[in-house]
Amino acid sequence: MTATGLLVNKLYSYTDLSAMLYLWLKTIHIISATVLFGTGLGSAFYMFVANRGKNIYDIVFASRLVVLADWCFTTPALIIQLGTGLIMAHMAGFSMVSGWVFGGLCLYFFAGACWLPVVWLQIKMKDMAAQALKQETDLPALYWRYERLWVILGALAFPAVLVIFYLMVIKP
Repeated sequence: MTATGLLVNKLYSYTDLSAMLYLWLKTIHIISATVLFGTGLGSAFYMFVANRGKNIYDIVFASRLVVLADWCFTTPALIIQLGTGLIMAHMAGFSMVSGWVFGGLCLYFFAGACWLPVVWLQIKMKDMAAQALKQETDLPALYWRYERLWVILGALAFPAVLVIFYLMVIKP
């Protein structure tokens, strides 16, 4: 075998390919975490501020974009996060049912359990705001009850995500 052939075999051995795959997955995982956190925090900020201002035009605009951002960015990032995280934990030999991986998964599913009703609330709030604008009426009391619940669920999920970041970085 030639020197070039030996070099090619070494470069593309199973371990090298496995390490390269792990690094690609880690890169995708970090990017999706950034998208997930940034989109979640950013869109929540705009809807929160629009609601505080109580301007129906701002509320309609913000709620439409928040719902759109959840479908275009947050949902795919959530799926990518779970998939890449599970694959990398398996490749690294971490147990899924103990230690920091298990803690991270519990927090992930807790944050997801908060996020799913938040998505439903946002859609309903968007629809109520659009209807109030169309009919030139005030937002109904139900909108503001949904908004309070939306804030509470977000306030619960946000620290869970921060702890997940801590666990992913520190791996205690």
